[in-house]
Amino acid sequence: MSPTSQPHRPATTYTLAGRTVNRMGYGAMQLAGPGVFGPPKDRDAAIAVLRAAVASGVNHIDTSDYYGPHITNQLIREALHPYPDDLVIVTKVGARRGADASWLPALEPAAIRQAVHDNLRNLGVEVMDVVNLRIMGDIHAPTESSIEREFTALAELQRQGLVRHIGLSNVTSAQVAQALKIAPVVCVQNQYNLVQRGDDALVDELAEQGIAYVPFFPLGGFTPIQSAGLSKVASAIGATPMQVALAWLLHRAPNVLLIPGTSSVQHLRENLKAAEIVLTDAILAELDAIGGGTPQASRIA
Repeated sequence: MSPTSQPHRPATTYTLAGRTVNRMGYGAMQLAGPGVFGPPKDRDAAIAVLRAAVASGVNHIDTSDYYGPHITNQLIREALHPYPDDLVIVTKVGARRGADASWLPALEPAAIRQAVHDNLRNLGVEVMDVVNLRIMGDIHAPTESSIEREFTALAELQRQGLVRHIGLSNVTSAQVAQALKIAPVVCVQNQYNLVQRGDDALVDELAEQGIAYVPFFPLGGFTPIQSAGLSKVASAIGATPMQVALAWLLHRAPNVLLIPGTSSVQHLRENLKAAEIVLTDAILAELDAIGGGTPQASRIA
């Protein structure tokens, strides 16, 4: 078999917070109303998506009490509580919603404490599996600043037994290093996808440290990925462009965990099928070029 046709079969699991999770997870953000604010149009449909996800093997769910606010966590509790023993629920703190649906920083230690307690109450648990500290930065891109005070406040809640593990969101490599001097970090959640590749170096850095990297907006978010090259590859292998974009992420590095969100059971199932796609060196090189990057020298996925 020639090198260009060598298929890569990504590992299907990774260790998150000391537990084995399937690399294809689920993000609950889209279960809230428009603009991630207010209740869903169809509550029963939202419940059905959550139950279908877990029934399909998803055991990593990403959420936050500021989605809605409170809505997605309440839906998760209604749909899944008491939770399966293998389910890892990851939430975020560091923001709040204004009455006009705006996204506002909430990084004071008192606000972080309140947010953790809100998550505990709405999810119906006594301790959170993982809590990510979400730094606002430029909303979807990190900016350099000290996060010592904020991360220390979350680490104190961990010492109190309210949080098992801590992660970070919307951060730089320097901020990860600063946090690691205070407490262990089990995951980093930043914006990253096939065409937004600014975190290429960070993905590899975290892989070496055994820290999970969880891309938010893995399919582009509010502006979905559109690329003639992506569509061409998808057509050639009999998949959808979004399935190929997810498969590329799974091939990118072994520590990448996916949390694509949807409010549709059909779309959920389409996303999950991306984990079955095997890409060759030649296809990976084509996809790497779409984001302006160079082909990865090695992929241990």
